[in-house]
Amino acid sequence: MGAGNHGATMGPRGAALLVLLAPATLWLLPWPWLWPWLLPALGLPWLLRRLPEALARRFPGWLRWLPEDLAFVGHILYVNLVCKGSFPSFVDMLEARARARPDRLLVVDAASGRQVSLGEMDRRSCQVARAMGAALHGAVGLKEGDVAALFFLGPRGISALTLCFGLGKLGCQVAWISPHIRGPPLLHAVCSAGSCVLVADPELQEAVETILPELTAKGVRCFYLSSTSPTKGVEPLQDLIEAASSDPVPRQIRAGVTSKSAALYIYTSGTTGFPKPVIYNHNRIFLTSLTLRTCRVFQNDVVYTALPLYHAAALMVCIMGSLELGCTCILAPKFSASRLWDDCRKYQVTVIQYIGEVLRYLCNTPERSCDRDHQVRLAIGNGLRQEVWKEFLQRFGPIRIYEVYGSTEGNIGFINYIGRIGAIGKTSPLLKLLTPFELIQFDMETEKPIRDKKGRCIPVGPGETGLLVGRITSLSPFLGYRGSAEQTEKKLLRDVLRPGDVYFNSGDLLSIDVDGFLYFQDRIGDTFRWKGENVATREVEGVLSSVDFLEEVNVYGVPVPGCEGKIGMAAVRLKPGKAFDGQKLYGFIQKALPAYAAPHFIRIRDSLEITGSFKLTKSRLVAEGFDLSAIPEPLYMLDRKSGTFQPLTPDMHRAILDGSIRL
Repeated sequence: MGAGNHGATMGPRGAALLVLLAPATLWLLPWPWLWPWLLPALGLPWLLRRLPEALARRFPGWLRWLPEDLAFVGHILYVNLVCKGSFPSFVDMLEARARARPDRLLVVDAASGRQVSLGEMDRRSCQVARAMGAALHGAVGLKEGDVAALFFLGPRGISALTLCFGLGKLGCQVAWISPHIRGPPLLHAVCSAGSCVLVADPELQEAVETILPELTAKGVRCFYLSSTSPTKGVEPLQDLIEAASSDPVPRQIRAGVTSKSAALYIYTSGTTGFPKPVIYNHNRIFLTSLTLRTCRVFQNDVVYTALPLYHAAALMVCIMGSLELGCTCILAPKFSASRLWDDCRKYQVTVIQYIGEVLRYLCNTPERSCDRDHQVRLAIGNGLRQEVWKEFLQRFGPIRIYEVYGSTEGNIGFINYIGRIGAIGKTSPLLKLLTPFELIQFDMETEKPIRDKKGRCIPVGPGETGLLVGRITSLSPFLGYRGSAEQTEKKLLRDVLRPGDVYFNSGDLLSIDVDGFLYFQDRIGDTFRWKGENVATREVEGVLSSVDFLEEVNVYGVPVPGCEGKIGMAAVRLKPGKAFDGQKLYGFIQKALPAYAAPHFIRIRDSLEITGSFKLTKSRLVAEGFDLSAIPEPLYMLDRKSGTFQPLTPDMHRAILDGSIRL
């Protein structure tokens, strides 16, 4: 098999034989558990391994990967047919699982060791419902359709989950707000979801007090999850919950809740304005929770996540996914590269979740003799760079990696079920029938899709970069944002391939190869244009990360007076004990990057800011550009004459601005 085909049942060399057998075996699609035994028996692996690579390469990509594609589509159909419609709401799912296995651990706090079983979570959430429900004569008076905002730090994750399930028992909708936002963005987050209640971590007192007058004026009732309150106008809630009965809450309380009812609001990152509340109905929660099952996670697995619960990956995939499967989720209050493997050994973790740079942070820790001493067999996530993927497997062992693509509000997703290193997913003609999408030509200058004479968008070819758009159908709906029809409309593209069709604009630039593997290129806004060429920041970051004295790299484009487009700049963090070597970096860039993609400015930083989902932040860096008055750290400029990066001086800065130095 090819080097990238890790963990697949059968590689491309089996395609020739199996395509002949495929029509006779289509009836097996609903029973994918047969495939791991059936395919090897039919395919004669000992013979297929000896087929020349050239034979397999003579078949088109869709045919070459037909066995794996059929097996995956069969698994998808099986999962959805068996599980679809099982529960009208995520609360009904909790209640059913609690009745069946009340003693089964649902979630464990990795920091404190606190363990909560399905039965205890159900009982505690009943107390929350009785304390906060008007129909149950509680203190707050929430009812079906009301919205409550949760504002919690990571260490209080289990408490926040209990509140979420309890509010769900009342038929209330829950807005999960990042604990990192403050001031106007925080006020906007609470109000844009239509919240009538804010329940906050007492550790976030200062943030709450800053916006309390505005919340009070808007009629939003505020609580701390504590026994006392140091803030006038904010009530304590803990004792009310403790005093409430844990008797089951009647289903009639939320009689109007269906699978299509809004349930949760998860916010966008806010990189293009204030965070927007993305609507999750119960059906979408349930379908997202099936990600673990789709990635071959089983009931006896133990899942580990260190991502924040206000992020869909942790809440929907890990927590709701563990609930759907009946397995246990280990919840770390925050990510710690030095502690993750110790936690995995302690709790016998078999599945870990990653996102963004998490696995790179693990690779950057000092090597230990126990690096492979663990039971982790799967890693599920997104944003894994190709070079980190290889390093991670070499160091920590043959862990099956499921790279998954998706966005908070998107209607399209992919899974790299083959395991090809570097790909964010795999598609096929069969999958495209279920979830239709296109990669279309995009103009980086106008930031709009390119259309032909008939006004239709133009699909890109294999290997070309295009904007990912997903067609909106009954099977792939786009629910949009709460209370913002204008923002929702901005994410739609109409008349894409034919009159009247509607697609979701992902804002992501991808490419696809002839075999159907998809590769992430960049995000619109991160990609910039210089010297008439498009520069993908992610690609440049990947190249620079191999420089031996650079620990972290964040690439972005900055405007230069009198020049079209933006020029490349990189904020970097040096490896401990290493010094910046401008001459060495210049020589490396000359060999590894085209001239238009080379960063012309290097900014040395002690640390690089990341979001709560471990993505590098660029907006403030872009705004500061190469302005010496705004940058206290060392700043270097590429100098082709001397063949090095030399310190940027005030005289050089003025010369760039007045055009004396041309870049």
